[in-house]
Amino acid sequence: MISKVIYEGELRTQATHLQSGKTIYTDAPVDNQGNGDAFSPTDLVATALASCMLTIMGIVARRDGIMIEGTVAEVEKIMAKDPRRIGEIKIKIFFKHIIEDKDRVKLERAARTCPVSGSLHQDLKQNIDFIYP
Repeated sequence: MISKVIYEGELRTQATHLQSGKTIYTDAPVDNQGNGDAFSPTDLVATALASCMLTIMGIVARRDGIMIEGTVAEVEKIMAKDPRRIGEIKIKIFFKHIIEDKDRVKLERAARTCPVSGSLHQDLKQNIDFIYP
């Protein structure tokens, strides 16, 4: 078991990572009857994609001696209707350091093949931009 999630009422949950004891909260978004006081569950999905991409790029960077510390991902989630679901995730990845062309190819391939990306439905649009200094 990796986590325990408790419904607190008022469309809010508390999720605890069992190994570390760290806790996060979710709240329904304002456009779906919530207060928007925390990440929504669909926000976490979009954010998990960006986090996964950065993590897998970090593994490649550490292995190959590429400096990516300080790289930032900005995440946008676009909801679709009928049924309500995530229709598109837009991620802009901003690199802080100069990256050689040969390393860009490795990092971009790693990002696009991260486990979260591969776990999402093929109809969900993943619009990823890599922005280099």
